[in-house]
Amino acid sequence: MRNRRLATPAAVVATLLLLAGCTSAVAAEAAPHATDPVCASVVLAMPDSLGDDLPRRDTTAQATAAWGDPEAPILLRCGVEPLGPTTEHCQTVETPGGPSIDWVTVENDDGSWTLTTYGRSPAVEVDVPATVAASTGTSYVDQLGAAVAMTAQQRTCL
Repeated sequence: MRNRRLATPAAVVATLLLLAGCTSAVAAEAAPHATDPVCASVVLAMPDSLGDDLPRRDTTAQATAAWGDPEAPILLRCGVEPLGPTTEHCQTVETPGGPSIDWVTVENDDGSWTLTTYGRSPAVEVDVPATVAASTGTSYVDQLGAAVAMTAQQRTCL
């Protein structure tokens, strides 16, 4: 019989760290109120994917989540400044079997979109790159509803 050696725990950990290094985290900047404890719950409750082509990615900042291509990800930040009264388009998105979330949607000059919760604290912002907006739109926003509903609703769209 051959003498087989089992890998040491240190070797297993080193191998896992090397493999983890193969996928880079999405660079993100924490929002001003990212330390709000509710944001931790919100981010932990986010889905593992937003469809077949949009798997969840690791990020480099607290209270953030990302999906899709690491080079052009959908990026969510919890703890952004809550919006005050606005003339921007405010839309109520129904979550299947769950809550309704109000989002202010803004199309940016470069074709990207910024969606920010309206009337919720802490506020949540989702940036959608132009390439994603052109191919999939924002149809997956309803999948964020259950997690975003952990924030306190203070106002609604009119």
